[in-house]
Amino acid sequence: MRYIWQHIKSIIESYDGSLPLAHYLKNYFKQYPKLGSRDRKVLSAMAYSWYRAKKGTCLPAGKVDSLELGVGIETQVIACMKVCGNEKLLPPHPAVVAIPESDFDIDAQFPFDVALSEGIEKNDWLQSMLVQPFLFLRIRKDMGKVTSLLNGAQIPYTFITDNCIRLPNGAKIDAVLPEDTYAVQDASSQHTGAFFHPKKNELWYDCCAGAGGKSLLLKDIEPGVRLTVSDARESIIHNLKQRFKQYRLEPPIAHVTDVSNEPLLRKALGAKQFDNIICDAPCSGSGTWARTPEQLYFFDPKIIEQFSALQKSIATNVSRHLKPGGRLIYITCSVFKQENEKVVSYILQKTGMKLIDSELINGIGIGADSMFVAQFENLRI
Repeated sequence: MRYIWQHIKSIIESYDGSLPLAHYLKNYFKQYPKLGSRDRKVLSAMAYSWYRAKKGTCLPAGKVDSLELGVGIETQVIACMKVCGNEKLLPPHPAVVAIPESDFDIDAQFPFDVALSEGIEKNDWLQSMLVQPFLFLRIRKDMGKVTSLLNGAQIPYTFITDNCIRLPNGAKIDAVLPEDTYAVQDASSQHTGAFFHPKKNELWYDCCAGAGGKSLLLKDIEPGVRLTVSDARESIIHNLKQRFKQYRLEPPIAHVTDVSNEPLLRKALGAKQFDNIICDAPCSGSGTWARTPEQLYFFDPKIIEQFSALQKSIATNVSRHLKPGGRLIYITCSVFKQENEKVVSYILQKTGMKLIDSELINGIGIGADSMFVAQFENLRI
């Protein structure tokens, strides 16, 4: 198994965080087709464990030296795998059994003076980074059929709500379930739908639609809403339309535009106004870093300032397209106060809207992401 250790060393030394780790590993494995499925699984676990735990892992150097083992990448990978509870996947290596338990400093993972939103504790948040979150499905229809198929395939699941189920991450559901019966959507993301309260024939606008998760959730709650979506990326809008087609839903009116640019937004929408606007704003994604621990590892505090400025411009721009009495539903998948409560304060100050309510959806207890939602009402006449 020496080649496994050679590969993980190569991965760690060459990966720079510019691509999502999942994409990087996929491209890396394509270069080495001789790596089997078991090899890829082990290397993925090694890489993810490294970015989950490396900054907080400290091997007792004196003890390691006394065992005539170096503190190179191999022993550090082993220590990270043990911290993350993945030691059963470790391939043979003299240090697997020999190295002592490492010290782990949870605060070293995030040594930055960044305030978190109310409703989540820093220690809990950092501890959650050590474990891969679960896979969550939103069951769109035929719940009895879905559970029967899962039972038949011996895929374990747990109900979180009446139509949200939790499964082991990596469960091969695409080979078992009809594609139109479910949507892969984190439990906290599904919970944002509790703020929608849509009515038939209302005009809704999903201004940062992305892959369309919130738009699809909205249409499943109330198919009769008249929906407009936008995103700055044409490829993303194309994918969103394909998802609507896959789920046999009427496609929305779609615009490719940068909503942070007020003239471009006005050009796309004209004077059109909406009953409700979903603003699932671009953000640091810190509430989802348990799935993407490389983002924590390569974190630069400057990104919070950049996203906060972007969120403020987007929210104020789209608020001009709200009807009197209309609602703006501001959403992030961040746990940082600067992207959440401080943006809320800015929106209130700049737009004159009224804050109806807000919530930090803390998903740690069920192995899900964490998200922030704030709901505003347009008081302008």
